[in-house]
Amino acid sequence: MSDETKNENDARGDRGGADVPVRFDTKIAVLLRDDLETWQRLNVTAFLVSGLGTALPEVVGEPYRDADGTPYLPMFRQPVLVFEGGKEAVTAAHERAVRRALPTAVFTSDLFGTGHDRANRAAVAAVGKDQLDLVGIAVHGPRNSVDKVLKGARMHR
Repeated sequence: MSDETKNENDARGDRGGADVPVRFDTKIAVLLRDDLETWQRLNVTAFLVSGLGTALPEVVGEPYRDADGTPYLPMFRQPVLVFEGGKEAVTAAHERAVRRALPTAVFTSDLFGTGHDRANRAAVAAVGKDQLDLVGIAVHGPRNSVDKVLKGARMHR
């Protein structure tokens, strides 16, 4: 049993866990550049977190089902915190995430001009990590490590 599952189960106790707060040992965070249009922020966030769920299956919970038995897809087991900052903050956070070897997803400005996954990967592969024009990153890892990566960023408003 993972620490997250243990924490979730411990917090639920005998009440089923519906309203009992859970403190996770890990954090999922997205950091967006603060000069993006609203549609870009939403699009970038969706793309960035999609990588975390596929590469880290332990962050995904069980499928949902409503009272009528209609099945729904599973979602992350914990909140996704969204932050914002200037270009320098995103670049610095990326450097810290890579240095700490945290699972990281990147979205560069070039990806707004591509139309599919293969073109996206080619656009990122064409540029060295220190020259990426980052508009957003997503990271997952121990809470304190992610907090250090996000130093200087603020919660998205």
